[in-house]
Amino acid sequence: MTGFLEADVLMALATLTLLEIVLGIDNIVFISILAGRLPQAQQARARNLGLGTAIGIRVLLLLSITWIMQLTAPLVAVMGEEISGRDLILIAGGLFLLGKSSLEIHHNMEGEDPNVTTAKAVASFAAIMVQITIVNIVFSLDSVITAVGMTDVLWVMITAVVISGIFMMVAAAPVARFVEKHPTVKILALSFLILIGMALIGEGLEFHIPKGYIYFAMAFSMAVEMINLRVRKAHKPVQLKRQLPDNTASA
Repeated sequence: MTGFLEADVLMALATLTLLEIVLGIDNIVFISILAGRLPQAQQARARNLGLGTAIGIRVLLLLSITWIMQLTAPLVAVMGEEISGRDLILIAGGLFLLGKSSLEIHHNMEGEDPNVTTAKAVASFAAIMVQITIVNIVFSLDSVITAVGMTDVLWVMITAVVISGIFMMVAAAPVARFVEKHPTVKILALSFLILIGMALIGEGLEFHIPKGYIYFAMAFSMAVEMINLRVRKAHKPVQLKRQLPDNTASA
C-alpha cells in the first residue's frame, strides 16, 4: 500500500491539486455568469449548490474509474475516425458551451425584458441549475481524466478534487462580484468559454490543441483587459474634474 507521506505521493497530490484548481477556474467563471442571471437573493445559493454538485460529480466519477477508462474505448467510426464515449461527451459539451456562451453574449449586449414575474424567476432557477449541472459534467470528465492520468492512488485524486472544490467555493463570490462589476470582463470570459468549447470539440475529434496555447491566449487577453481597467479607472477622476465647472455653472 502506498504510504501517505511518501515524497512522490505528496508531489503528485500538490501537482494534481494545482492542475485541478486551474481546470476549475473555467467552471467558476461559467457558474458565476449563469448564476448572475438569477435574482440577487438566489445567486449565492445557485453558486454554492452548483459547485457542491461539481465536487460530488468528480468524486463519483473517480469512484467509477473502470467506467471512465472504458469511455476511451471506440464506440463508432466516422469517416475512418474512431469515436469513443469520452469523445461524444466532449463534442456535446463543446457544442453546449458554444451555444450557451453565444446566447449569454447576446443577452449582455441586447438585454432582456425587465418585466420578470416571480414564477418565471423560480422556473429560471431550475433551468439555470440544469445548465450548471451539464457544465459540471463536461468539466468534471476532463478533470477526472486528468487525475487518472496523473496518479493511480485513489485517495490522492479524491483529496485533490475536494481541495480544488473548496477553493472554487471560496473564490466563487469574489469572482462573481468582479465579473458583474466589469461587463467587458464578462464578455471576455464568455469569449474564453467559446474558445474552450472549440477546444473540446477538437479534442473529441482527435484534433489535439496543447492546453498551454489556450491558457497563454487567455492569460494574455486577461492581462490586456486588466491594463484597460486600470487606464479607465485612472481617467475617471480627470473626467470628473473637467465636468465640475460645467455643473457649477449650470447650478
